[in-house]
Amino acid sequence: MFGSLLVLLMAGLPLAFVTGGLACVFLFVLGDADMLNMVPSRIFPLMTDYQLSAIPLFILMAAMLERAGLIQQMFDVVYKLLGGLRGGLASATVFASTILAAMVGIIGAAVVTMGIIALPAMLRRNYDPKIAMGAIMAGGTLGILIPPSILAIIYAVVAEQSVGELFIGAVMPGLMLASLYIAYITVRCYINPELGPALPPDERLSAREKVNLLGGMVAPITLITLVLGVIFTGVATPVEAAGIGTFGAFVVAALHRRLTWETVHQACVTTLKASAMVLWIIFGATVFVGLYVVEGGQTFVADALQGSGLGRWGILILMQIILVVLGMFLDWVGILLLCVPIFVPIVKALGFDPLWFGVLYLVNMQISFLSPPFGYALFYLRGVAPPEIPMIDIFKAALPFLGLQITGLTLCMLFPQIILWLPGLVYGN
Repeated sequence: MFGSLLVLLMAGLPLAFVTGGLACVFLFVLGDADMLNMVPSRIFPLMTDYQLSAIPLFILMAAMLERAGLIQQMFDVVYKLLGGLRGGLASATVFASTILAAMVGIIGAAVVTMGIIALPAMLRRNYDPKIAMGAIMAGGTLGILIPPSILAIIYAVVAEQSVGELFIGAVMPGLMLASLYIAYITVRCYINPELGPALPPDERLSAREKVNLLGGMVAPITLITLVLGVIFTGVATPVEAAGIGTFGAFVVAALHRRLTWETVHQACVTTLKASAMVLWIIFGATVFVGLYVVEGGQTFVADALQGSGLGRWGILILMQIILVVLGMFLDWVGILLLCVPIFVPIVKALGFDPLWFGVLYLVNMQISFLSPPFGYALFYLRGVAPPEIPMIDIFKAALPFLGLQITGLTLCMLFPQIILWLPGLVYGN
């Protein structure tokens, strides 16, 4: 089964149809016509899963904010506020990406958006291309961690965990990584100012102008605070918060006089395409994994890992290495649906906290997006970077930030309270 999966994926066929099609073929080969009943029995619970309805709602919220031009405006504000510092534009990119992650929740969209907006601005200011591109890729992948992450919603559904707890557990690691990126950029640019020169004095803004600029961002920032606030305080479920956020995105677009039928139409089409892609992959992969479990694959992997003699920490590290390697080749939804149903029972059997592992999983996915030679973020940026920048420079730009991600992952493993403190505070666990 896995051999066929790898061959067909390498041939360039879509993941959703490869997993679903192979599952149907092997259901018939290994069983009989009655075994095909597994297809509807695996898909129907997902079609009726209340928590998954948060996905199209959060995507629509992000699409409305993006189509209304508010993401471009947000970057312009942060860009002008921090431009007077050495490396300020690269730090502004990470800072804006952190806010964007709280608006968007979709990884590719954040990297592409910041690549289109921020990269030309930094190159015009004679920034070192590697610092500029590294900041965009690292900042863009924060959408995996910072709520409302689409990946976290699907993980929680598959692993049968609370979406709210996973969101809250991911906040501190997400902010820690963003801080590590900004600290690295600032230190490097103060050691070598040519890497990230500050804006000339005549282009910097006065304190009054900065306050006026911030006034234009009050509505979107209030919306993000409201959406995350109602989740963290337990006032609303993530799905209800997504509904509030979507309605709020329409209101914010109207306040900025950008609510038109064309904007709404484009946002709805974007939402339809993104949601359909994610859900088709979920349907195909869940049938594939269902057959894998029925045929004893889950037991085989669990026995193999536990019989490896590596000990509980060795098995945990091995699972994370597998996730990063798979992330170089497979789509993030596919990895989640192929690995999480197998890994989570093993994690519980080893005595680890499943919420802690869930956030470690999200950090691993962030690492896989930045890992040469096939990390997705590298190719998202390649699509919008100037043609004169070679691919090898994009790889080199990713490496220091990849090191910072591994540092962040190590800290989360050594000090589990980085992940567990905030959920314990909110839920009193």
